[in-house]
This record gives sequence, structure tokens and C-alpha cells, in this order.
Amino acid sequence: MKIKPLGIIVVLLIIGVLGYFALKPRLTGGTADTATSSTTSPSIPGSNQTPDNTGEVPAASTPSTTPPAAGTTEETRAFSYTPEKPENGTLRGVVEVGATGFNSFVINMDRQKRWEIVSKDFGESLAYEGLATTDDIRAGLKKYLSAMFDKGVANRNMHFVISSGAQKAPKTAIISNELKKMGYVVNNVTAEQEGKFGFSATVPPAFADNSFLVDIGSGNTKISWQENGRLQSIELPGAKYYEKGTADEQVYNQVKTLAAKVPQDKRNVGFILGGVPFTLAKQHRQGEERYTVLKAPEAYKAADKKMASGLTIYKGLAEATGTDTFVFDWDANFTIGFLLSLNQ
Repeated sequence: MKIKPLGIIVVLLIIGVLGYFALKPRLTGGTADTATSSTTSPSIPGSNQTPDNTGEVPAASTPSTTPPAAGTTEETRAFSYTPEKPENGTLRGVVEVGATGFNSFVINMDRQKRWEIVSKDFGESLAYEGLATTDDIRAGLKKYLSAMFDKGVANRNMHFVISSGAQKAPKTAIISNELKKMGYVVNNVTAEQEGKFGFSATVPPAFADNSFLVDIGSGNTKISWQENGRLQSIELPGAKYYEKGTADEQVYNQVKTLAAKVPQDKRNVGFILGGVPFTLAKQHRQGEERYTVLKAPEAYKAADKKMASGLTIYKGLAEATGTDTFVFDWDANFTIGFLLSLNQ
């Protein structure tokens, strides 16, 4: 059968219309082909600052803290900042005398206050339970100090700090007295000082003007930030508030009220320290990275009462500040900030 020209035109028109609707999603950017899902969000822009030829770190551009898009999953996030290495530094040691043990750090620090960790020990080298008498304490301290001197720290560069939360523990006072008898200066610090020391040791220079520090300790929590060239610090309840019979809701509301004092322009990144953040970060640390970005508070399941209380504090902080990026530093501690505060 012979098809008339008019019929051919009609058939071509029908094929064209069908082809248009078949291709329309692609041509108009339809979600079928353009939607993507990622389990790893990109590194935070602005966190990889490098020094210029003067040795100073340039001012950071405002890093992005945009949360993952709706419908995506967030397994890990990276914080890729690399601190400057010290040059011609000196080994310095600091021991935090705590209520249940010692935290010790050896760092290499130069005259420009650049530092790197050489060794760190979180309360495992000396347990208090076996130190029954002052003779036991003195013998234990000598053994402990000898191990640190073996790492190259000179006696004059060894320092001792007692945190605000540990100063009330009876055994801490005994150990402090024994250290003094051995010729060492023992420094008692306040919660306000801890917050400021923690900021100096933890928050990179590129973030000092737009971010804050939170240190969730057992006895108290410290928040600090830099404002008009000066460090500010406030104290909140610690992760063991439950031992005093304080209700979760009361602490949550108190944290939200006090954390709201952090200025809006200082909420870009929350750098975080403390025992509970350590436990949280350990769950998804990638190898030996220095910085681990924590997940949102609701992503964690509490393993015990202390962790549950710490998560209550963390949740209050996140909601009060609106900050969605909390970065745990595996090397920093407020006692390192104490070392940075000393005259060379």
C-alpha cells in the first residue's frame, strides 16, 4: 500500500512527540539521573591553611559547615587542617594530676609556640589504687617520672598541673604534697583557666576568630572563645552531674542557656575535648588522624550513665549554638595550653 505524503508527516509528528516526552526528564535536569548519594562529605573548606613566607598562617576564609542535604547519609566527615611543625624546638613535659590517675604529655615546642606531640598517656601509667601510703606514692612518682625523663625531657622542663575538678579529691592533695617535697612546682588551675588553656592548644590560628572550644570534663564543662583579642570562658556542668542527683532536663536547659552566650560569629566550628567526646570519636576514627569530626548527638547510643550525661551536654551545645561541625583533637589538652602560656 502506498502511503500518502500527508500520512508520512503525521507519523513523523507522532514519533517526535513521543521522543520529546521520553527525553524530557534528562533535558530538564530530572532527579532520576542527577540525584547522588554520598557517605563521605568533603573536607571542610578553609581548614588546610598553609603558612606564607613570613611564617605566619594567613587569615582563614570562612569554612563551610553546610550540613548534608536531605536524603543523604553521613558516615564520616574530614577535617584536613595540618598544623605547622616546630623548628629547633625543645622537649617539654606536663602531667595532669587527676582524681583517678595521671594524664601526661611530652611535646616539642619552639619559640613561636608551634608544637607537636611526642608522646601522650591518658591515665594508664599510674593507677592510684595501689598507692596506699606516702612511701608508695613517692616510689610510684619516681618510677613514673623516670619514664618521662627517658623520653628526653629535662628536669627543669617538667611541669605539674591539677585540674579544677581534681583539686577536691583527697588523694590528689597527698600526691601534690609529695611532688612539692621532691622539689616540683604544682600548679592549681581554675575552670576559667582550663577553658582558655584548652582554646590556645586546640583551636588552630586559622579558626581562632570564628570558632569556639568546648571541653566536657567529668566535674565541669568549659566553653571558650576569642573576642576582641581576649579569651572568654564560661563553666557548665560536667558529665558526672548525675552523681549529685541533678536531672538531665535541668542540665540540658542550663547548657542551652549558657552556650547561647557564644557570639554568633564564633560558632563556625566547635572544637571539642574531654572524656565523653574521646569515647564518641573513637567509634569512627579513621586510622591515626589527628582530628575526627563527631556525628550529631542523636547518632550515638549511650553505653553507660556518664556517656548518656555527656550526650545530654553535647546535644544542648549543638542546639544552642546551631553548630553542626564538632571536631575532636586527639593530641590537644588544656595542660598543653598551660605549657604554651609559659615564658620561654
